[in-house]
Amino acid sequence: MELYKEILAQALAKKEAQVTFPDLTLDANKLVEQECYQALQKIKAIIEDDSLSDFMCTEEIVRVLEAIGSDGGSRHDF
Repeated sequence: MELYKEILAQALAKKEAQVTFPDLTLDANKLVEQECYQALQKIKAIIEDDSLSDFMCTEEIVRVLEAIGSDGGSRHDF
């Protein structure tokens, strides 16, 4: 659930905020799904890029995760 919250927070930070009443609606699931799908497309392209070393491949994947509000945690301590 923590990754979900991180992705949602980052996705919402990119959106223009408007408060309207009484019809304020937000579909958080669709927003997170969209962000995740775009991230997966980027990760797939990174993995398929034979010009990247394993280290750079990992680095680029971590950058994609950071862009959606997550990070590599302790695994990205290099």
